[in-house]
Amino acid sequence: MTLRVDVAIAGDYRAWLEQHMREMLALPGFLDARLSRQDEPEPAAGDVVFCCHYRLRDAAALAHYLREHAARMRADGVARFGDRFSASRRVLAVLGDY
Repeated sequence: MTLRVDVAIAGDYRAWLEQHMREMLALPGFLDARLSRQDEPEPAAGDVVFCCHYRLRDAAALAHYLREHAARMRADGVARFGDRFSASRRVLAVLGDY
């Protein structure tokens, strides 16, 4: 998940995001998560870019999350921060661990 956040709310957003990620990890099928900040390429002026990388047990766990929990989990961020952030999701298939 890539999150572009207005720099003015970045501290509050990150505090909320860390709690949000713990809630995600409590859902069935979530194994672990990592939070990163994008440094390169440098975000646009006025933005902070975070990346949440979740690892799930399998495709069925992702399908369950999307069907049962995704709308509710997204709605919480929108209710708190409105249009001061944007989110985009990528789903990656692991081809190998080295």
